[in-house]
Amino acid sequence: MRLVFSKRFDRSLREAPQAVQRAFWKQSELLLLDPRHPSLRAKKYEGADKLWQARVTRDWRFYFTVERDAYNLIDITAHPK
Repeated sequence: MRLVFSKRFDRSLREAPQAVQRAFWKQSELLLLDPRHPSLRAKKYEGADKLWQARVTRDWRFYFTVERDAYNLIDITAHPK
């Protein structure tokens, strides 16, 4: 599998705090190795058929779709509480 970054994702990641950026790169490695890794808590996003969400930190999530051999990264945002 490989990661494919949307323009929106690139922009959101650049605007995220440095700690979140570092955490995302760690989590992206886990996604590539094992999408069921417990720290990702990856799950289908409610209300969207093909959209998934995974944890970056306690307060941040990233959103992606899965197509053939790629994780298409859509966005990374602060998680609403």
